[in-house]
This record gives sequence, C-alpha cells and structure tokens, in this order.
Amino acid sequence: MSSFYEIVELLNGDVALARADDEKNEPLVTIRFSEESLAFLGEEKFLVAKAMIEAGMEAAGDIADQQAEAMLDDIVEELSDTEKLMLH
Repeated sequence: MSSFYEIVELLNGDVALARADDEKNEPLVTIRFSEESLAFLGEEKFLVAKAMIEAGMEAAGDIADQQAEAMLDDIVEELSDTEKLMLH
C-alpha cells in the first residue's frame, strides 16, 4: 500500500510532512524555522522545507537500501559452499 504525502502548514506556523490519507493527519516530520529565518525566507519557507524533506527522504531511502544489502550479505554468508554451488 502506498501513501500520498503532503506538506502542510500547522496552526503554529511550523511546516510538516503528513500522509494525505491519514485521518489523524499526524505529521511524520515537523520543521520549525526561527523568527530570524522566517524574516529572511518569507513565503519561500515552503521551498526550503520541501528541499529539506526531500533530502531527508533520500537519506532514509539510502539507509533502507544499506540495511537491505547488509541483510542479504548476511544470508549469503550463512550459506555453505555446497548450497552456493547448488543449482535450483
């Protein structure tokens, strides 16, 4: 099952990533900019937040890939030489 995500502005002004189909709409990630940052960014805070979220999702994907690769390596190491040579 895949989910759609949306970037939303919370009542307190924070920017959040939430599942679009989540009834509770509990944010997965929340970004809070300082007053100084907000004064500089203005409405562009959403572009910055989007870039931050995309970078985080890419990093999370890389971590998941590394974990899956490590698990596969562990499984292959557990195979005996005979099992490695056996054709199925």
